[in-house]
Amino acid sequence: MPDTQQAHAQLGTLSYVSPTPESPWGTYLAQVDRVLPYMGELARWSGTLRRPKRVLIVDVPIQLDSGEIAHFEGYRVQHSLSRGPGKGGVRYHPDVTLEEVMALSAWMTVKNAAVNLPFGGAKGGIRLDPKTLSMHELERVTRRYTSEIGIIIGPQRDIPAPDVNTNAQIMAWMMDTYSANVGATSTGVVTGKPVSLGGSLGRVKATGRGVFVTGREAMRRLKIPMEGARVAIQGFGNVGANAAELFVQAGAKIVAVQDHGGGLYNGHGLDAVALAAHVAQHGSVAGFPGGEVLGTEEFWTVETDVIIPAALEGQLTLARAERLRAKLVLEAANGPTTPAADDALAARGITVLPDVVCNSGGVIVSYFEWVQDFSSFFWSEEEINLRLDKIITGALNHIWATCDKYNFSLRTGAFVVACERILQARNERGLYP
Repeated sequence: MPDTQQAHAQLGTLSYVSPTPESPWGTYLAQVDRVLPYMGELARWSGTLRRPKRVLIVDVPIQLDSGEIAHFEGYRVQHSLSRGPGKGGVRYHPDVTLEEVMALSAWMTVKNAAVNLPFGGAKGGIRLDPKTLSMHELERVTRRYTSEIGIIIGPQRDIPAPDVNTNAQIMAWMMDTYSANVGATSTGVVTGKPVSLGGSLGRVKATGRGVFVTGREAMRRLKIPMEGARVAIQGFGNVGANAAELFVQAGAKIVAVQDHGGGLYNGHGLDAVALAAHVAQHGSVAGFPGGEVLGTEEFWTVETDVIIPAALEGQLTLARAERLRAKLVLEAANGPTTPAADDALAARGITVLPDVVCNSGGVIVSYFEWVQDFSSFFWSEEEINLRLDKIITGALNHIWATCDKYNFSLRTGAFVVACERILQARNERGLYP
């Protein structure tokens, strides 16, 4: 093999993406680079971290209510199946790209391994703006997309779940479509379904609850009192709103929020429940009467104890990290902090609790749902929450102990723990043929 081709293969460079350092896939690759020196002999398998196992791009044509035919581009990426079936959500967003879905699938691989769930990593998406489609059109696009990716999903193969702009209803349509196509009801093909169709109690609030539980543990370790703690949240959808409610119940106050519609500030604390109701009615925090208007960049300079990026990836940039006035960052979104921002925050002594642990509550309860579907035996919400707390707290404690032992950042520690599990599984399974 010529030297250039050999280098290309060793680096795991892909011909169909051109990542930049701060793009989602570029950010993920940089994170992997930082942990490979600690993998020892397992590092020989590092190419499996750098390359998705399977990439599917599908055309999703539907008939609109007007009678016109519209085409949307959809994706399903299975990054790794070494530790079990693929697991990861499906998002509907106008900015969805293949590279983004690849990165999200890779972070799912790491997340599932970091909390020791028996899953690999996968992710899906369709490039569309769901706000421009009627419910009937959303159903058609969901069913067509499910049929197109049906060749690679299944209860033992790859299990989709809700993500940005998708919900229990969309999961119900996906389950029904897959079941119709295989000729049998298959509740375990997706998670995040309505409870009446085999969904799990506690699933809707699980990601926000996981953010709160890991935040509570981190604050205890960092000696940040919960009572009166100032919290800022970017993104006030399902995850941000549920995390906010739990923090307020524990004695903290939400002093700043921001979403696509604007930002708000109230030094005495925003009413999290009333704000969530406002967002449900109006689609944004904009116009909520309980706070002062806050500019986009002003949000990142508010003095807080805890800041929670709960929107999209790449939001906490180097410039924002240099101005941040917080003690703790809880990554409720996937990949919200760029590598350069990570370094700047570390240099300033600001602790970052990485996404692969912080927002893992959703996939943990998805695992519970998957198990319950197979057994047709369902648990109470109290039992769900106790099991979630135990798994996510245990995972965080193990990662924190690893960081203390080797003087890692929490992100490096989480990736070291996760990647060792992933590569060990890959090594033990070997190559076929």
